[in-house]
Amino acid sequence: MLNRMQMPSSTLSRYPITSSGDLTNPHWKANVISTMISRASAAVLALGGIALLFASDVILPHLIPAFPAAGAWLGQLLAAALLALAALDWLSQSVLLGGIYGRSVVSANAAFYFIAAMVLLRIVTRRDASAATWAIVVPVVVFAWIYGWLLFRGPLERDIESYRSQHDKP
Repeated sequence: MLNRMQMPSSTLSRYPITSSGDLTNPHWKANVISTMISRASAAVLALGGIALLFASDVILPHLIPAFPAAGAWLGQLLAAALLALAALDWLSQSVLLGGIYGRSVVSANAAFYFIAAMVLLRIVTRRDASAATWAIVVPVVVFAWIYGWLLFRGPLERDIESYRSQHDKP
């Protein structure tokens, strides 16, 4: 990180110093709800993606009875998609989400979580679901609801006010 003495004066005026002496991003605050949603979604997706990438031969037979060990590549393909969506969420954590804001990110997440929730809910209603399956269903349904709500409702008032207060500074 650059020291304040190494930065041009035009940059210094745009980036205020916090009480700890660190440069802060003038465009966003870390406590914005859409940022917390993006971080949580990225963490859940990355955890699932990493687990499937390195242990799909163990995880898939546990979730799907009689799953062939030779089909581990399918889990790794799913892991690639999960990690890509996790990266999208992580990189968009500073974007205002909801309504027309961050529409591509919200749409991608809403589509993934909605489809995953419908498939998983069908699975758990047809047979006795294991605790591992329910551990997947619960966060997926929660995120499906959150991203669907953001898609059709728009950003939270708190996020809008925070965004405006950061962008309306002289």
